[in-house]
Amino acid sequence: MAHQVNLEYLSRVVFEAKDLLFPDSVVGTDSHITMVNGLGILGWGVGGIETEAVMLGLPVSLTLPEVVGCELTGSSNPFVTSIDVVLGITKHLRQVGVAGKFVEFFGNGVSQLSIVDRTTIANMCPEYGAILSFFPVDDVTLKHLEHTGFDKAKLKSMETYLKAVKLFRNDQNSSGEPEYSQVIQINLNSIVPSVSGPKRPQDRVAVTDMKSDFQACLNEKVGFKGFQIAAEKQNDIVSIHYEGSEYKLSHGSVVIAAVISCTNNCNPSVMLAAGLLAKKAVKAGLRVKPYIRTSLSPGSGMVTHYLSSSGVLPYLSKLGFEIVGYGCSTCVGNTAPLSEAVLNAVKQGDLVTCGVLSGNKNFEGRLCDCVRANYLASPPLVVAYAIAGTVNIDFQAEPLGTDPNGKNIYLHDIWPSREEVHQVEEEHVILSMFKTLKEKIEMGDKRWNSLEAPDSVLFPWDLKSTYIRCPSFFDKLTKEPVALQPIEKAHVLLYLGDSVTTDHISPAGSIARNSAAAKYLTNRGLTPREFNSYGARRGNDAVMTRGTFANIKLFNKFIGKPAPKTIHFPSGQTLDVFEAAELYQKEGIPLIILAGKKYGSGNSRDWAAKGPYLLGVKAVLAESYEKIHKDHLIGIGIAPLQFLPGENADSLGLSGRETFSLTFPEELSPGITLNIQTNTGRVFNVIASFENDVEITLYKHGGLLNFVARKFS
Repeated sequence: MAHQVNLEYLSRVVFEAKDLLFPDSVVGTDSHITMVNGLGILGWGVGGIETEAVMLGLPVSLTLPEVVGCELTGSSNPFVTSIDVVLGITKHLRQVGVAGKFVEFFGNGVSQLSIVDRTTIANMCPEYGAILSFFPVDDVTLKHLEHTGFDKAKLKSMETYLKAVKLFRNDQNSSGEPEYSQVIQINLNSIVPSVSGPKRPQDRVAVTDMKSDFQACLNEKVGFKGFQIAAEKQNDIVSIHYEGSEYKLSHGSVVIAAVISCTNNCNPSVMLAAGLLAKKAVKAGLRVKPYIRTSLSPGSGMVTHYLSSSGVLPYLSKLGFEIVGYGCSTCVGNTAPLSEAVLNAVKQGDLVTCGVLSGNKNFEGRLCDCVRANYLASPPLVVAYAIAGTVNIDFQAEPLGTDPNGKNIYLHDIWPSREEVHQVEEEHVILSMFKTLKEKIEMGDKRWNSLEAPDSVLFPWDLKSTYIRCPSFFDKLTKEPVALQPIEKAHVLLYLGDSVTTDHISPAGSIARNSAAAKYLTNRGLTPREFNSYGARRGNDAVMTRGTFANIKLFNKFIGKPAPKTIHFPSGQTLDVFEAAELYQKEGIPLIILAGKKYGSGNSRDWAAKGPYLLGVKAVLAESYEKIHKDHLIGIGIAPLQFLPGENADSLGLSGRETFSLTFPEELSPGITLNIQTNTGRVFNVIASFENDVEITLYKHGGLLNFVARKFS
C-alpha cells in the first residue's frame, strides 16, 4: 500500500533544503493518508479531484480548523491491542463531535503508544470525522526512526530543530502544552478488548458482550444495530455440503474473515499476535471451517518479511489465511465470491451471516451483498472468530473448539501474551529489513523497469479499451465561464435519509451481473468473469457512472426498501438509478438529491461526486455534510445546499415528488441564504454551503477541473 511505503520509506519528518529546515507534510488522495500523522508528519486526504488540480499547479485551500487536544492518561491492560484503543477513541470522539477539526494527542498516555499504535489510531480519524489526528514527534518517534535506518546525525539535527521551534512533545514539561480550542480526556484504563459493528465503525462492542449484543441486534428493528429477525426464526439452522463434508450455518455464522488493509498491517505487534495465535491454535489441533472465505492482505512486503522470518506465516496459511495481494482487498469488496452452497444457505434461511475483518470500514454490503453483519476487529480476533466460526459466542465461557483428545480449547489458552509478542517483534522486525526493502524500492524490478511510457503531449487514448477512456468532463467546456445558470424545474433523483456514505454513492467492489455497468461491459463483448471490479475500472467513466448509487443497500425513500432503484416521475417507471438519470438527461431535466444528516460520510472518494455529476445532478440539498465530500461536490460543480438549522424535508412538508427551482445571485458569498420554489407553491430558504471565496470561484467555473483547464488554456 502507498501509505505503508510512505511510512517506511518516503517520510522525512523534517526536510532540509539549502540549509533550511522545515516540517514534513503531505496531502494525499485517500482517507488513509492520515496514517502518517502518527509519525509526527502533518498529512490529510483531499481526494482525487483536488489532487488532480494540485498536480497541475493549483494550491490546496483549507479553512483554518479548530484544533482539539485529546489527552491520553493511564495505561491499557495486557489484552488490549492498538485496535481496541482505536475503536475506543473512535467511539469517544464521535460522541464528542470533532467533525472538520484537527485532533492532537498529548498527555502521559501517549508515551505508552508505539509508533505503529499511533499510526493505526491516526488512520482511523475519518471515522470520527476529523480532518486529521496528530501525534507530535517525541522520544518514541526518534527511537522508531533510528530503528528503521535514519542517519544518527540527521536524527540529532531533527531533535535540535524541533525542540528549538517547540514542536517536540515532552512528558516532563506538561506546562508547555499548546492551547487547544477544546480538550478531551480519555483514560486508557477504561478501554477493553472490543470489536466494532455490525454496520458502522463507531458502534463499539466489548468482546465480553459480543454474544448478548449480537442477539440484541437480531431482535432490534432494522437499523444500524438491528436486523429484526422474528423470535421463532432466530435459532434456525441450515445444513450445507461443502468439499465432501456437512456443516451447519446459523445466524452469526462467520463466512468471511480477513486480515487486511493498511489500518492494521503497519502494526507488527498485532500482526505477529495474529500469527502467534494461529501457531498455538494449529498446535492445539484447531482449524477453520473450509467454507469460510479467509484471506491475508499485507500492507507491504515488510509485513510478509517479518511474518515469514518469525515462522508464523505457515500457521496462518494452515488456517486459510493465505496472502492474496498487497492492495485494497476484502475491505472494498475485492474478494473471491462465497461458494454457491453458502450463498444458497444464506438465502434459504434468510440468515444474518457475518464478516470479520481488521480494516476500518464495515458499512453494510461493503464486503459482500449477502453478508449483513460486518465487524471490525484486531487481527488476532479475526483469526479467533474464524476458528470459532461464529460471532455468537462468549469467549470467556465457551470454547473455540476441541483438541484431538476432546479437550476444550478456550481463547485464553492460545492468546499470546504481550511479552511473547514483543520478544518476537524485537527479534524479527529489525533494521536490516528496512534497509533491504529500501534498496529494492529504489531498484524496482525487471517488469516495472521495462514498462513503456508513451512520449507525447496528450495521452494516446485506446478507443478499444474498457478500462481507460477519455472522460466527458470537458465536453462542453467554454473558454470563459458563463454566468451562473438557475436550476429550473429540477426533479429529485433520490430522496435519502441520514448517514448516507460514499459507499452508498460511489461504485466499489464487484460488478453485479444484473447491473447497468454489467450490461455496458456485456455489450462490449466481455463475459462476467472479465468484469473485474469498479476499483479496477475507475478510469472508465461509462462504467463508473453506471455504478453510481448502484449499492444494494441504498435506501431511497421513493422505493421504501434497500435497492439501487428510483422513480422516473414523468413516466412513473421504477428504474435503475442510471436508467432514470439517462431518461432525465434526454428530456433536458436537471436533477437534485434530497438527503438528511452527514451526507457523504466515509472514504474520501472522488467518484462519489463525479458519478452524480455525470448523472446530471446539479445540487444536493442535505441537513449536513461530511466536509471532504462537500469539497468534492464543489470541486466537480455540484451546489451543496443545506437546510436551515432545525429544518428538513419532513418539517417543510416535502415529498420529493415536486420540482424545485433555484436562482443564484450575481454576487454569491459564503453561507448566503437562497430561495427555493416548488411547483406546488411551497417556498423556503436554504444555505449555500460555500466556506470561502475560493470555493465560490471554483463553483462559478463549473468545478475545479474546469478552472484548471481554463487556467492552462
